Amino acid sequence: MARIQNNNRLIDEELKAKADGYRLVAGIDEAGRGPLAGPVVAASVVLKDYSFSCVIDDSKKLSARARQLAYGQILDKAFVGIGIVAEDDIDRINIYRATLAAMQMSVLDLYVRPDLLLIDGNMRLRLKADQKCIIRGDQKSLSIACASIVAKVTRDRLLEFYDRIFPGYGFGRHKGYGTRGHMLAIRRMGYSPVHRRSFGSIIDMTRG
Repeated sequence: MARIQNNNRLIDEELKAKADGYRLVAGIDEAGRGPLAGPVVAASVVLKDYSFSCVIDDSKKLSARARQLAYGQILDKAFVGIGIVAEDDIDRINIYRATLAAMQMSVLDLYVRPDLLLIDGNMRLRLKADQKCIIRGDQKSLSIACASIVAKVTRDRLLEFYDRIFPGYGFGRHKGYGTRGHMLAIRRMGYSPVHRRSFGSIIDMTRG
């Protein structure tokens, strides 16, 4: 029962949108704005079914195992689009613009064209669709929570792949975030090809 209640508290935004006449509602969220390495990944999710047998919530509140379980069910119950902007493009255009680009790419990657976008945070996209920005949307909208899970799992898998290509940095553990172990690895080995050079000042502050 707790799982059903947890998911039901998130569907108000979707129900309001349907009542207002919107047919295809997409939740949009991203993962990876803050790390020192790896891409920023966005996901768009248009739910075909609101019923889940697992907990759907802000991806940061779920364990890795719970995210994997939810991820599988989301793929079965939704149209999903992914947008990825790589490290060199983040350095070139900055993380804010890279996040916008990833979000827009994820919407365009959808098999369907949504008529309403529910966007986590306060970013507006340059797309021809009605938009609603929701602060902490991954805690208020089922579609956005699903998008947060898809983006997080997709990015984590990329960083686990990078861990095999660039061993020694611990990408599989910290997923590119600035942990002490990650900082020590950078001091020892220098930057890898997937580090964000524009975030160098953050790294330099740790060197004392």
